[in-house]
Formats: sequence, structure tokens, C-alpha cells
Amino acid sequence: MTPARDTYSIDIAGIRRDLRLFEIKPGLRIAILNILGDTELVQNCARALAERLNAIAYDILVTAETKSIPLAYALSLETHKPYIILRKSYKPYMGEALQAETLSITTGQPQTLYLDEKDRDLVKGKSVIIMDDVISTGSTLQGMRLIMNRAGAHVVGEAAILTEGERAKWADIISLGHLPVFSD
Repeated sequence: MTPARDTYSIDIAGIRRDLRLFEIKPGLRIAILNILGDTELVQNCARALAERLNAIAYDILVTAETKSIPLAYALSLETHKPYIILRKSYKPYMGEALQAETLSITTGQPQTLYLDEKDRDLVKGKSVIIMDDVISTGSTLQGMRLIMNRAGAHVVGEAAILTEGERAKWADIISLGHLPVFSD
């Protein structure tokens, strides 16, 4: 039987969701947004983000796997812009991939992001929007920025469904809402 969990209710792009709270370290809990399989939420968020990104001139959307992939796909359909995924594990077919290490708040473990060799030419000299489902610490964004810089791309905007934690830290992020962190 699944244990009962506290939740945090939020309205995102006109849809209400009750996000389960999980302890990530003693005395600190975060609300988890998991868009995988939530087609209604993904589509509404993609439409809302597309409207907010409309004022920015960019060529490509960039995100890191895994949870934000459906959003990147839906946003690509809305904006008619291609997207690329920075992978979290290296595969031999990725060739001379660029990489950067990040620290995940949800796993508490370091992880490496990889830009497939085939995507290097796609982003070189292009204006890109880097995006994620939720921006908590900024570590994944930092890794994406580093890889895009190494690949010769120009990051012209950063977007997410939600930001989390210190709101002022994310003033430049194009987002649809903000999550608090929960201290016991």
C-alpha cells in the first residue's frame, strides 16, 4: 500500500495539480512535479510557455533528459522550432560528445550531461533556449549553459514550468509558477 503523503496544491497553465512532498534531506521537503504521462498538463504548459517565448528570437530548444522531454517535444510542436536533448549517459554512437557535470537535487548525486556529436553542428552559432521542467538549484541549467558555450551556441533565454526555492534567484527565468521548499 502506498503511504499517505502531504501534498502542495498548485495551478499551472490553468490546471490544478496536487504535488506530493518528498524529503530530500533531513528537515527539507520539496513538491515533486512529474509531467511524464500527464499529457493535459504538458500540452497546456507548452502553449503557455510558447506565448512567453514568442518575444525572443531563437533557433533551437535545449533540455536535459528525462522528465522535460515531453515538454520539449510539445513546445517544439507549438513553436515550430527543433529541440535537442542533453543525455545523462554516454553511448558509443554519440561520438565525440561534449559533457558537463551537474548535481541533481532530487537524487543528491552528481550526474553528467552529454551533447551528442550529431547535435554539435546543429547548435553551433545558433541562438538557443535552455529549458527544464523545474529549476531548483540551477545545477542542470549551469551544465546546459556550459555545454552550449563549448558548442558555440548562444543562450538567449532560460525557461521552465516551475522554479523552486528562492524566488529572487530565478527572476530571469521564463516560468509558469514557483514552488516553495518546505522546512520542518
